[in-house]
Amino acid sequence: MDRARFNMIEQQVRPWDVLDQRVLAVMRELPREAFVPDAYRGLAYADIEIPLGAKTTMLAPKVVGRLLQAVDVQSHETVLEIGAGTGYVTACLAHLGEQVFSLEIDPALAEGARARLGAMGLSQTEVHTADVFSGRIDGGPFDVIAVTGSVPTAEPLAALEQLLTDGGRLFIIVGEQPLMEALRITRIGSGFRRESLFETCVAPLEHAPQPERFAF
Repeated sequence: MDRARFNMIEQQVRPWDVLDQRVLAVMRELPREAFVPDAYRGLAYADIEIPLGAKTTMLAPKVVGRLLQAVDVQSHETVLEIGAGTGYVTACLAHLGEQVFSLEIDPALAEGARARLGAMGLSQTEVHTADVFSGRIDGGPFDVIAVTGSVPTAEPLAALEQLLTDGGRLFIIVGEQPLMEALRITRIGSGFRRESLFETCVAPLEHAPQPERFAF
């Protein structure tokens, strides 16, 4: 697996303009295979999204790398993650920051993520079974918010932006198949700067607000 992890970095992540040495070091050292369902263990380092049941997937390694690079988590910072999945991105964020609070709507995935993160001694992580769209998010403000699934419209952004500290960064993917846009939103005082990072296509967050459809 060490060779596969090295190849993932050199053939997938780095060529996708992930050059942050802290990010590369974390992805090089963290055993991604420990977070992959047994049926897909052999594909842990492949350039694909790995299914996690019918509704969600693990992000491809190169997208994880771009996410981590975009939010630029510092060692003293607190992170909110939306969509823990199996806990892989959670673990990456925990290695980079001080504390990670993660929300996962699927109880089985949340339980599995807690077990994996606990087994690795990552006590600075908390995984809560919760639907981010069901009501108020406790805690905050946060230095970083990382959303691992997509939303079809920008509607949820306003609520998430208000949870950022001054200088805080939000990573989110907005749009619908076949084309979505990864955004970094930075809070600057009472305003926000939005930057388009790259185009991609990932599984949507469950219960994300849907755009109005025209009926003819």
